[in-house]
Amino acid sequence: QVQLVESEGGLVQPGGSLRLSCAASGFTLDYYASGWFRQAPGKEREEVSCISSSDGSSYYADSVKGRFTISRDNAKNTVYLQMNSLKPEDTAVYYCATRFLSVNCPSGGMDYWGKGTLVTVSS
Repeated sequence: QVQLVESEGGLVQPGGSLRLSCAASGFTLDYYASGWFRQAPGKEREEVSCISSSDGSSYYADSVKGRFTISRDNAKNTVYLQMNSLKPEDTAVYYCATRFLSVNCPSGGMDYWGKGTLVTVSS
């Protein structure tokens, strides 16, 4: 059974850090581009970061560049999103998603999605 399971999010103070993980089962992440998306209340879903299936190159939205880092552990079949210097505007439900043999992560073209995890940045 194909599954993507995100780790629990939580409440973080502004300026704090949190690492999200996304464990894949039923398929091998090596052959998939892996992306993180988020959707804040009342807003459209946006792509946050993506790591390609080929050379491991990564993409970051301007809003998170320099603060977030995406990585993948093929041995654990897991992709991570390290989030530092968190801001209240980072509050959203975060989703991981994968796309077979891709260098990018088009929101409308991902093959598998996790159920999402809520990250709240507030004092």
